[in-house]
Amino acid sequence: MPSTHKFFQDKIILLLIGLNFFLVCATVFVITSRIIANSGSSYISQYRGDVGIGAFTTGSILNFIYFIIFAILVVAFHFSLSLKTYPIRRQLSVVILLMSVFLLVITMIVSNSLLVLR
Repeated sequence: MPSTHKFFQDKIILLLIGLNFFLVCATVFVITSRIIANSGSSYISQYRGDVGIGAFTTGSILNFIYFIIFAILVVAFHFSLSLKTYPIRRQLSVVILLMSVFLLVITMIVSNSLLVLR
């Protein structure tokens, strides 16, 4: 119990947790606002650069809901992993939370770029 108490009092950890939750909220907002604005039957869900003319593959709205689920799972998994590793090494917990920030930024970039190509 004392290690969790220290975990929630660490300023860097709290900053990274807040950043993670902000990025999840921003990702959910960006994806849902783009879906609502471009309400159509099909969306570009994949891009394969080596295929040539058929490089774009269309898909349904479900593919972008998977992006939202992925973002939520990334935050939940990295938060629990960081909480478990904090008593062992503080730096490891910080690196784990930084990796989740990186993954969430990449998720937002990829989903936004696919939704813009509509």
